[in-house]
Amino acid sequence: MPVTQHVEKHFTASATVRDVVIGMSDGLTVPFALAAGLSGAVDATGVIITAGLAEVAAGAIAMGLGGYLAARTDAEHYATERETEVRETYELPEKESEEVAEVFRAYGLPESTVQDAVAAIRSNRDRWVDFMMRFELGLEEPDPRRARTSALTIAGSYVAGGLIPLAPYFFIKQVSSALIVSIVVTLLALGVFGYIKGIFTVKTPLRSAWQTMGVGGLAATAAFALAKLIG
Repeated sequence: MPVTQHVEKHFTASATVRDVVIGMSDGLTVPFALAAGLSGAVDATGVIITAGLAEVAAGAIAMGLGGYLAARTDAEHYATERETEVRETYELPEKESEEVAEVFRAYGLPESTVQDAVAAIRSNRDRWVDFMMRFELGLEEPDPRRARTSALTIAGSYVAGGLIPLAPYFFIKQVSSALIVSIVVTLLALGVFGYIKGIFTVKTPLRSAWQTMGVGGLAATAAFALAKLIG
């Protein structure tokens, strides 16, 4: 009887998806809310376009820089913790060995197997430190290119999202009409984005779509109402 090879399929690009979600969600909602708010206060699409593009540029830079710094902080934290673990394997080898043993005991392994596993791991210091980093501290070594990739992904996603609610103002001169089209286009984009995000992150993409649309709609409504109130 032929044996079918089992191939496990796991999604492994969670960091990239997280960056896209961060950039795109803010890119869709913040310029959308700004444009809606300005639409309640001014009657010139040129002003809205200028302000919107300025916000998209500033937001993309700020969020991209934030992603870069966050990734750099993760890398520096990992390096610091690894140095500590390396030093402890020299200065406190028995304590570190006991910590390895505790990890295996937590899985219910017999003591003889635990001691054999500890001896095998201790035989290679790099492997020993790697084990402690992963199973004691729960840390994975960051990709050295992560900071740059994160910054570019977040910034690019923010720009892509931010241009969607502004696009109608480029082609429609009447502010009220441009606002209506912007609302429709942006809510559709939020729904599609929320659905796609839900496919990767949760088991209910439709709920994710509605939630994303709701957040964007509330942000725009609040900005529009505030602008009207002040104006």
